[in-house]
Amino acid sequence: MPQPAPAPVLTAKELLKRLPRKEPFTARASLVGERLHLRDLPEPSGSFSPLVLPAGAGGLAVLFRYGAAVLFNVTEVEQKTFFKELHARIERPLRRLETEETRVLVSATEPDGVTGEGVSVRELSLPRLQIVATALARSVALAYYEAAMAGAFDVVEPLALHIEQESARGRRLKALLRHIGGALVVQHKLTGRIEIGDKPDLLWEYPELERLYLRLESEYELTERAAVLERKLALIAHTAEITVELLQNRRMLRVEWYIVLLIVLEVVLYTYEIWWKR
Repeated sequence: MPQPAPAPVLTAKELLKRLPRKEPFTARASLVGERLHLRDLPEPSGSFSPLVLPAGAGGLAVLFRYGAAVLFNVTEVEQKTFFKELHARIERPLRRLETEETRVLVSATEPDGVTGEGVSVRELSLPRLQIVATALARSVALAYYEAAMAGAFDVVEPLALHIEQESARGRRLKALLRHIGGALVVQHKLTGRIEIGDKPDLLWEYPELERLYLRLESEYELTERAAVLERKLALIAHTAEITVELLQNRRMLRVEWYIVLLIVLEVVLYTYEIWWKR
C-alpha cells in the first residue's frame, strides 16, 4: 500500500499555535472508513493517543484507528484535500461520510463543558482537544452504525416472520442470515475497536479532564445510544440462533422423510418381488 510522505514532526506547543485563542473555531468529526492505518505517521513529542496532526492552513486533525477523523479549524475545502491525502491509509472508504460538527470556545471564566454555543474549554491544550475529539468521534461512529442497524433491523424483522412459513427457504433465509452476519460484524467493531463503554486512555494521564469527558458523554448520550444499539444487536443475534436451530430442524426432518420414503420403497420392492415369484 503506497503511503504519503511523512509530515514534519511538531511539538504540542507548535500544534496549538495553529489554532485561534480569542475566537471560536469549528470541530468537525467524520467517519471516513472502516479503519485508518496510522503507522509511521509522526507523533508530537510528549503527546498521548489519539494521534494529532496539522491539517489545512491553520488547523489540526485528530485521527482514530477505527476510521474516524476530527478536524479543528479546517474549512470544507481543506478537509477534502486532507482526506484525499489520507486516502491511501483508509481501509474500505465510505461512499457517504457520516459527519457531526460543533464549535470550540476558549474561555478562562467558563468551566470545561457544553454550552449553547458549543464546547467550552478553560484553556487551549492538546489533551482537552483530544478529549473533545474522542467524544465527537464516538458519536459519529455511533450515528453511522445506528443508521446501518436501522436498515438491517427493518429487513430482519419481516424476514424473521417468514421463518415459520413454508415459503421461508432459499433466498429468504440466505438474505436473513446475510443481514444477521452484518449485525454481528457491527457488534464486533463496537466492542473491539471503538470501545464505547470504556473511558479514554488519556484520562489515566489527565484525570482532571474526566469531568469534561463525562459532560460530553452525557451531551451526546454515548452510553444510552450504545446500550440501545447493543439491545438491537442482541435481538438480532438471538434471531440468528433461532434461525440456525430452525434450519437444522428442517434439514433433520427432511432427512427423516427421505429415510421413511426409502423404507417404503424397499417394502414395496420386496412385496413386489415376493408377488412376482409366486
